[in-house]
Amino acid sequence: MIIGKYLLGSAALLALLFAEPAAALRCGNKLVKEGMHEQQVIAICGEPTSMRHIGYALRSYDLRLRRRAAPGLTEYYFPGYAHLAQEVMITEYVYNFGPRKKMRRLLFEGGILVTVESIGYGYHE
Repeated sequence: MIIGKYLLGSAALLALLFAEPAAALRCGNKLVKEGMHEQQVIAICGEPTSMRHIGYALRSYDLRLRRRAAPGLTEYYFPGYAHLAQEVMITEYVYNFGPRKKMRRLLFEGGILVTVESIGYGYHE
């Protein structure tokens, strides 16, 4: 009885270790996840069923500038001292894997995957 509990616990632990991240997509035996570039996704999953440019977003970044107080002394950082704004294109890919699998919607900002979501079951093409 005790051995059965340990086996069940071990199986559950293994399932958690090999579980896909929530924001991921499996194409064949490869995994597509947030942070990947558009070309990496296409190389793994092929061309999407549909692709469209949704619009643009403005991303701002704080630059951390360094200043030395005097030669040989510690460098000081001033967070938020300068800002960089960049306009990035938002692109949507939709993958249709057929009526028995869910379609996936992928959003890219500036060519980098930021969102993977399920949008219902696919259809015959």
